[in-house]
Amino acid sequence: MSRSKYLALFIFAVVGLGLIIGYLNVPGAWYAGLSKPWFNPPNWIFAPVWTVLYVLIAVVGWRSWFISMRADLKALWVTQMFLNFLWSPAFFGAEKPALGLVIILFLLATIVLFIVRARKVDPASTLMFLPYAAWVVFATLLNGAIVMLN
Repeated sequence: MSRSKYLALFIFAVVGLGLIIGYLNVPGAWYAGLSKPWFNPPNWIFAPVWTVLYVLIAVVGWRSWFISMRADLKALWVTQMFLNFLWSPAFFGAEKPALGLVIILFLLATIVLFIVRARKVDPASTLMFLPYAAWVVFATLLNGAIVMLN
């Protein structure tokens, strides 16, 4: 299979799994009833933001396998993907914001570690992960505020 087909497969898998997890863990009445901080964005913003981020995450994953080919970057990419996909079932599915906060803190640490390790060997991946890191910082603050308010 060519590299471009693998890239398409990465994008399809990451975006597809993200959509499935989002569909299976829709914020419902429980979430609507929570107190939220003043900086909580409207619900409609999350799907388009995550879709763009998932495309970037997929490209970075593909680059980790086919460009940098470093085992540590592959392991960090898989770890962040696992934590990313675990957050929604923990926060929304199990209705456990505190558990979500623990998961997202580990996710953020993994993303930052990936950026630090990739910056010299794959600057493009580093740049593509910066919006992801910024969004996860915001999501961590939001998650933390929800834990504190509830």
